Amino acid sequence: MRSALSAVVAGLVVLSAVAAVPAAAAAAGPVDAATTDRPSNTADASSADARQSDDACAAAPVANGSSPANPDGDPLGWENGCWYNESIDVDRSDGLNDTELDAVVARSMARVEQIRELEFNETVPVEIVSREEFRANTSYNTTTNGSLHQNVKWEAMLMVGEDTDAISVQEQNTGASVGGYYSPTEERIVIVSENTTSPKMNEITLSQELFHALQDQRYNISSFDQYTEELHNARDGIIEGDGNLVDRLYGQRCAAEWDCLMPQMQPGGGGQASIHYGMYFVTYQPYSDGPKFVDRIYQESGWEGVNAVYENPPASTEQTIHPEKYGEDEPTNVSFADTSGDNWTVPHIENGTVDYAQFGEAGLATMLFYPTYASAGADSPVIGVQSFLNYTADGSLSSYDPLNYSTRYTDGWDGDRLYPYVTDDSAETNETGYVWKTVWDSEGDATDFVEGYGMLLDYYGAQPVDDSANTYRVPDGPYADAFYVNHTGTTVTLVNAPTVEGLSEVRAGAAPTDDSGGEEETPTDTDTATTEPGDDETATDTATTEPGDDETATDEPTETPLPADGGAGDGDDGDDGDDGADETTDAPAETTASGGPGFGLAGALVALALAGLLAGRRE
Repeated sequence: MRSALSAVVAGLVVLSAVAAVPAAAAAAGPVDAATTDRPSNTADASSADARQSDDACAAAPVANGSSPANPDGDPLGWENGCWYNESIDVDRSDGLNDTELDAVVARSMARVEQIRELEFNETVPVEIVSREEFRANTSYNTTTNGSLHQNVKWEAMLMVGEDTDAISVQEQNTGASVGGYYSPTEERIVIVSENTTSPKMNEITLSQELFHALQDQRYNISSFDQYTEELHNARDGIIEGDGNLVDRLYGQRCAAEWDCLMPQMQPGGGGQASIHYGMYFVTYQPYSDGPKFVDRIYQESGWEGVNAVYENPPASTEQTIHPEKYGEDEPTNVSFADTSGDNWTVPHIENGTVDYAQFGEAGLATMLFYPTYASAGADSPVIGVQSFLNYTADGSLSSYDPLNYSTRYTDGWDGDRLYPYVTDDSAETNETGYVWKTVWDSEGDATDFVEGYGMLLDYYGAQPVDDSANTYRVPDGPYADAFYVNHTGTTVTLVNAPTVEGLSEVRAGAAPTDDSGGEEETPTDTDTATTEPGDDETATDTATTEPGDDETATDEPTETPLPADGGAGDGDDGDDGDDGADETTDAPAETTASGGPGFGLAGALVALALAGLLAGRRE
């Protein structure tokens, strides 16, 4: 088992060395960072001084000794003097000089055009930076409240304990895994290389970033609202799904007919200790499910159908995990009434960033799977390895969609919102709390989630608290805290505090005595339909109810014992439903997205890496 998991980690480190992470994790100037519950990060890499040559292939050596004639105008498949099928005589063993790099970039632009049937509006400069420089300039400059927000949300995911700084973990992930990114505000691409003097270009990574530039030129993806983890992954369903489908078609052409600078393993990646795979798997979801989502539309409606999705991007990760729900099952805008005591407050995040978090179906599924990976496969308290992997018809692990984010405990998700709570001393003690309200399509779906979450708490040593309904205490370890699980109808509300007594201070009515009646929402908490705030909307934070839900929900505790046994599960789909309470919260003043670097070969590499884990499970 240990040797098999070592192979998994080694494979994922290779993935990290040649691939990139989603946009908000890529180093970019502050104006490039998404307005999001993710931290803004900065890098002071300078803009490229010059754009690529207007006749790049005329200056570069070609394989047949001469370059084809330039066309009249600017047709698809030709850019800056290079045709998509030109053979450039480049010896990558000694790296690429400026002339060779210009030619490779121009030809790659032409190839992206040829595959995707979209014309670039303008050339995008490409800059090469070393991994050392990239790491040095990768910093998440944030306020005290911003740091507390990040710590609480990843602690709520049971991935980063109170003894660890979540910002530092994210910086390590970024420095180890980014292979390139596109900056829409500077309209440039940065490729991270182990050798900047003579870079050995990976044409697949380059094509991914060039396509993100093309997406921004044609569809203004930098304007997408991506202000939470869930919305970032949801919108990336089209951004990265389209990009990775193009990459797949690009790679097929390279294998069959084109002369390409294919990926090479490079030394100096982040290494096993530098990558937190829980966070990694959360952000990987659109790269696994996105291409499948886009390919389904492409097969039905061609590129025109895919182009139309940019006008109505996925509203949730649920819609890319279950493509049949796209346009059919809109998520509930979960609303929330603050009932905390005077000592507890939600830390305010400045610069228009929302003060809550959302993880969606993808995040919740990853939370339930993470102990399996964190334990090196020794424990599978909720979701086993084989339930988290996708297989092809011949029984091999899929290289196109390797990870399965659909589980029976999280299918039926309809919305979630997590509010961190802090005191005046939290910055020094890191003692925090949170209220995480989730809404499900049906009461049965909510019950399934409570079951899976109960298994997770049990794994971390949670003990039921005498005389308090649905209240548990983890006595020690990184998640030593008190937890209250309130299941009412289609709503599950999780409350966390350092002590059992503190639960009711974070959320009035939490941790009720068995005869007290428990937490209840106020009579004003009625169900009124709203939508998630976007470019033209204001958050009203009133709960929504689908047709047929005639009752006003109250958070009466439902006695649900903590399960003693773990297990692995598959998914089944639920139907519509919701619940909530009303009180206005901060809506984002501005939403931007930083485009997005792509994984390119990530699917294949993850598949190879996880195959080791699968082999270990079969021993």
